[in-house]
Amino acid sequence: MKMETFQNDLKVRQIQLKSRRLKAIANNYQLYLFLLPTILYFAIFAYWPMYGVIIAFKDFSVTKGILGSPWVGFEHFERFFTSYNFKEVVGNTLGLSVFGLIVTFPLPIILALMLNQVSNLRFKKFVQTTVYAPFFISTVVLSGMILVFLSQTGIINQAIVHLTGNDPILFMSEPGYFKAIYILSDVWQGTGFSAIVYLAALAGVNPEIHEAAIVDGATKWQRILNVDLPSIMPTAIILLILAVGNVMGVGFEKAYLLQTPTNLPSSEIISTYVYKVGLKQSQYSFSAAVGLFNSVINLVLLLAVNKAAKKLSNTSLF
Repeated sequence: MKMETFQNDLKVRQIQLKSRRLKAIANNYQLYLFLLPTILYFAIFAYWPMYGVIIAFKDFSVTKGILGSPWVGFEHFERFFTSYNFKEVVGNTLGLSVFGLIVTFPLPIILALMLNQVSNLRFKKFVQTTVYAPFFISTVVLSGMILVFLSQTGIINQAIVHLTGNDPILFMSEPGYFKAIYILSDVWQGTGFSAIVYLAALAGVNPEIHEAAIVDGATKWQRILNVDLPSIMPTAIILLILAVGNVMGVGFEKAYLLQTPTNLPSSEIISTYVYKVGLKQSQYSFSAAVGLFNSVINLVLLLAVNKAAKKLSNTSLF
C-alpha cells in the first residue's frame, strides 16, 4: 500500500510539474516564437540532413537513393586509410592546423594586451581600424591579392630583385612556401578581429584593481601579468577548446584558391581532397566517409581538450 501511495504521489507531482511548464511556456510564448526561426533553421539545415551520413557506409547510387543503396560497411574508410596519399593529405591538414594554431592563437591576446595599455585614444582607434580591416576582405579577393603580390613580377619579387640582385622566387610553385604563406595570411586577416573578444574581456576588469596595483608600486608589465592576463584566461581557454576542436577543419576556400599543380604536395588537405573526389569524380560515398572521419577526429579532440581544461582550470564548454 505504501509503495502504491508513493507511486501515485509521484505521478501527481509529475503531472503538476508538466502543467507548470506548459503554463510557463504559455505565459512566455513570445520568447519561444523568437526562438522558433533558429530552431527550424538548425532542424532543417543541420540535423535533418545528418541521416545522409549513412552513405559513408553504403555504395551510394543516385538511381537507388540513400536508403536503397547496398551496405558496404567500413570499405570506404579502409580504402581511404590505405590510399597512397592518406599520409600526405592528413599530414598537410594537421601541419596547417597545428602550426597555424601555435602562431595565430597567442597573437590576438598579445595585441589586445598591447592595445589595452595605449592611453592615446586617437592612436588606439587608428590601430584598431587598421588591424580589423583585413578581416572584411573576402577570401577570394585575399587569395587573389596573395597570388599577385607573390607572382614572379609581383611587389615582393620586385623588392627581392632590387634589394638583393637575386632572381625572383617562385613562391606559389614551391611546396615548401605554402604553409608559411597560408599561416601568415591568416595572421594578417584574422588577428585584429580575434582581438576584439579579448579587448571586451579586458574592458570588464575592475579599474580599482589596477588602481590598487599602482598604489602598491606595480609596473605596467606586472599589472599585465597579474591583473589583465588572469582576467582573460577563461575566455582564452574557451577559444582554445573551440580552436582545437576544429583543428582538422582547415578552411577549404583559401587552400583551394592558392593551390597550383606544383604545390599540391603541401596544399592538398582533407577539405580540398573531399571536394575533388566527391564532386568532381562523383565518388559520393567515399568522400562522405573521408568527411565523417574528419568530423569524428574533431569531436574526439574537442571532448578531450574540454575535459582536460575542466580538470586543470575549472573552465570548459560543458
